[in-house]
Amino acid sequence: MAKVATTLIAASGLIGGYGVARWSGKRELGGAVLAAAGAGAAYRWRRTAGTGTAAALTGLYVAAFGGSHPLAKKIGAWPSVFAVTGVVAAASAVAERGRH
Repeated sequence: MAKVATTLIAASGLIGGYGVARWSGKRELGGAVLAAAGAGAAYRWRRTAGTGTAAALTGLYVAAFGGSHPLAKKIGAWPSVFAVTGVVAAASAVAERGRH
């Protein structure tokens, strides 16, 4: 079975978490998607990039979630989610490439 890139796991958590919350009308369900993907990404980051990098990327993931809310007031909800997801995905890709 092919390995799923950690970048994709993190991006799926941010985009999927928002999408699930929006379309289901249940924020807690979106939060569960966000948390599950974040935990999976953190585990993989630790294995591939080390504990310190995993902590930094996990912090960025959480900050991206929090930062998307005020950013959404300026540029809209979906553009905000895509913007913060791009930042997390790029940081994840750079961190993991640096270790291989």
